[in-house]
Formats: sequence, C-alpha cells, structure tokens
Amino acid sequence: MSQHHLEKSDAGYKVFLYIFYVCGFIMVSSLVFGVYITMIEWMENGKYVMGEAIQNTFIPFENFARVSTWIFFSTIIGWYCVSRIGWRRTAGNKIIGWRMALLQLMLLGFAIITLYEVLYNFTVLNAEITAGMIKGNAPNIDMLSIAYPDQNRPWNLVFATKVFLAAFIISAHAFYLSTKPRKVLE
Repeated sequence: MSQHHLEKSDAGYKVFLYIFYVCGFIMVSSLVFGVYITMIEWMENGKYVMGEAIQNTFIPFENFARVSTWIFFSTIIGWYCVSRIGWRRTAGNKIIGWRMALLQLMLLGFAIITLYEVLYNFTVLNAEITAGMIKGNAPNIDMLSIAYPDQNRPWNLVFATKVFLAAFIISAHAFYLSTKPRKVLE
C-alpha cells in the first residue's frame, strides 16, 4: 500500500483549510482582545500582568473555556492543519543542504528553550501553590504570577505554561517533520 499525502483535490484538504481559518480567527481575536485589555490595565495602573485577562476570561459562557485555553487549542490544531495542507511547499528537495541543517538546529533550539520554559513555569506554579497551602490558604491558581523578567510586566503562570507548552509541541513537531524522510512530490 502506497503512502498517500493530502492533495488540493482531496475532500479532506478543504476541511483542514477551513479549520485553519477558524483557528486563525480565534488567535487573531484573542490577540486583539488581549492587547486591548492589557492596554487599558497599563493606562489605569502603569502595570499589567501578561496573560491575566486572557486567563481569567471565559468564552462563550462562564466556567466553559478560558480564552487562554482557546489560544492553546487553536495554535496546536492550526499548526497541524498547516503541516497537512502546506506540505508541498517544503516537500522534495526544496530545502536542502546547509539551509535544512540550519532550520533543524533552529527548531531543535526552539524545542529545548520552550521545554525549559514549560518546566520552569510549571515548577514555579507548583511552588506558589505549595507555599500558599503551607500558609493555610488555597491560592487562586489563575491569579498567580511571577515578576520575571521585569517587575512591571509579570507573567500569569498558567498562561505562560500554556503558551510555552503550545510552542514546545509545535517546535518539536516541526523538528520531527524536518528530520523524517522527505515526501515525494508525485
């Protein structure tokens, strides 16, 4: 049985394309919402917590799914759709030699850095939760943040963990795709 790759004429191609458009809409809408809310917070307080508004806003109704969860979901699904519908642009011998070597090293570097960030943020999040429990109160996990790397621009820990986990999954998958045997264009 020969391996079949997705072609523009396949019925599944349009499914992946439309799902990609939906994911793109979710990502752009979330970005606009996040920038708007963060600007308002910055103008009112002179300080903001990166990702806090996105982490604490539910869509489409209360206690369903947070905007950060929609971003996490749409980036991973959107990437998968891109890797399925855009395979022809990188298939065959279009990226070879030193360019492919540099691309693979860059992707491996991204995967390592984002894995470190996931582990770092998750460890700090767990430490904050444990510290709160030892003090006798259960902290609101969605409000925990770390003032790193800048005191005036701390990151919400749950948001940071989701963002870097999505980035790790995407960069690791891209590295995997770059190292497996190249697809034949025919």
